Amino acid sequence: MSKKTKLATAGQELSPFHDDIKQILQQARSKAQSAVNSAMVEAYWLIGKRIVEEEQQGDSKAKYGKRLMEELSTALTADFGKGFSYANLYNCRQFYLKFPEQEILYTLCRELSWSHLRLIMRVENPKALEYYCNESRAENWTVRQLERNIKSHSYQRLLSSQGKTSQTSEANSAINTRDFIKDPYVLEFLQLPEQTKVKESKLEQAIIEELKNFLLEMGKGFSFVARQMRISTETSHFYLDLVFYNYLLKCFVIIDLKTGKLSHQDIGQMDMYVRMFDDLKRGEDDNPTIGIILCDSKDDTLVKYSVLKENEQLFASKYQQILPTEEELIAEIEREKRLIEGEE
Repeated sequence: MSKKTKLATAGQELSPFHDDIKQILQQARSKAQSAVNSAMVEAYWLIGKRIVEEEQQGDSKAKYGKRLMEELSTALTADFGKGFSYANLYNCRQFYLKFPEQEILYTLCRELSWSHLRLIMRVENPKALEYYCNESRAENWTVRQLERNIKSHSYQRLLSSQGKTSQTSEANSAINTRDFIKDPYVLEFLQLPEQTKVKESKLEQAIIEELKNFLLEMGKGFSFVARQMRISTETSHFYLDLVFYNYLLKCFVIIDLKTGKLSHQDIGQMDMYVRMFDDLKRGEDDNPTIGIILCDSKDDTLVKYSVLKENEQLFASKYQQILPTEEELIAEIEREKRLIEGEE
């Protein structure tokens, strides 16, 4: 055996050993980064707390506080270098004011980076703030994904379907369908022409091409199953646009795409699809199937007096091709809530 062959053989024999060492080092680095991040987040909170305590000794809090942080910024920059500008110290102060209890800090902010927290602490609604903290950790959102979800008011859009509470099984009673269905869905990442009428086939293809982003917009627990899934009776074939499975709800989710205004025929068709799917495809351990009609517009009166009003498994959600302004989105969400509550 040549020297070259021996070296190759030795390399193959050491490969699992090398992999083990690499895994140990990677895990150690990950733990070290997590520990450093946790320590720095706590340090920023303590800095903010100390700033607020010092501010409260002054007669004029705003003026005194601004001067205090400017002087502190100069001193810390001289001692530690970059990273202690007035703006950063102001963020530390706001961080403490947003999470004044250290126990709450540890509960909500563990495992989140300072970049995540700087975005989250600007959320005014306490329940929304808690939602973004929890979802960022659970779903491992990047900073960019978090920023998009905050801008698109993901939390408020989930609340728009709060009138529908699913009680599909005892095992699932603690999980409500409303925690998973948004209205509207924001699909700006599809980059479809805003003013041009889009065919349903083109909308479906755009979703498939941007499936990762679509799943992120759908929310937690969704996985893609099929497009144009065929379900058949003795005499007819039907094709479902998109089928997903939600492992948290433990049920299939059918999406029917409508690029026109929602009609009573669309609602009846989805009701039929869900019933057929439950009979033909649903497994013994699956909860009842959910149907979502994704449309670009809908008539409030039609929704109010259709089976959508009472059926806990059927939803009609609008989709928007551009990211709306905050005012537009809030107005839409409030309108949907009033509709569900029977005020319209």
